[in-house]
Amino acid sequence: MNYLKRSVFIFIPLILFGGDSLLHGQNDYDKTYFSEVIGKNIRSYRLASRAARFAKDDERLQFLFDSLVDHVVIGSYLDNFRVRKFGGRRIDLNQFEKPMYLITYADWCTPGAGEIPALNDLVQKNYGDIDFVVLFWGPRKSIRKIKQKLHPKITVLFVNEKENDHSFIIRRMKHSLGLPTTFLLSDQKRIINVSRLLTIHYGLPYEESYNKHFQYFTQKVALVKAYEPESDLFFIK
Repeated sequence: MNYLKRSVFIFIPLILFGGDSLLHGQNDYDKTYFSEVIGKNIRSYRLASRAARFAKDDERLQFLFDSLVDHVVIGSYLDNFRVRKFGGRRIDLNQFEKPMYLITYADWCTPGAGEIPALNDLVQKNYGDIDFVVLFWGPRKSIRKIKQKLHPKITVLFVNEKENDHSFIIRRMKHSLGLPTTFLLSDQKRIINVSRLLTIHYGLPYEESYNKHFQYFTQKVALVKAYEPESDLFFIK
């Protein structure tokens, strides 16, 4: 019985999320983009997630998220978009030239006690090789409070959706996978990994929270560094 149940769950995302993809070598003309693959699959994902939330099935919710990421999102390229740096200057995503550790965040997200110190320590060790970026939704007053705590080598981007020239991709990033979420990108903006930030350690004491977050950030940085552009393969949806 357990074997049959597991087999069915493995088969479902191939139907819901377009699992008939083929591997091809990298060519600019046939790249697939995040907004495109999410647009084709988000309705199925939302319907399935709504049913899982109604059933209070957290395991199923996580399975659906992982399936969407593994079978649809990873291997696509994050669309270019333009937002403002905290200081006010507008900047395109494609202006960042290094591999990127991108965190989508909002003023309603509550960091764990040791989360920001752990992130800052990882940034201090790795900012020479990786661009660390926080894409923030919320009022400037809230952003200022967070920015003051972040390492100066973390670029804080501010989403003003009323003026954004690429509001479609901005909406996709905000509403499709939830906040806060981590995107790991190659220097060509290929999505290597996507994961939700830790959400179950808010009430932990500082030292335990720091250790758990430091381990999480370390694993993600290792994934970025292990990526090899010369073996770049991606999925055509």
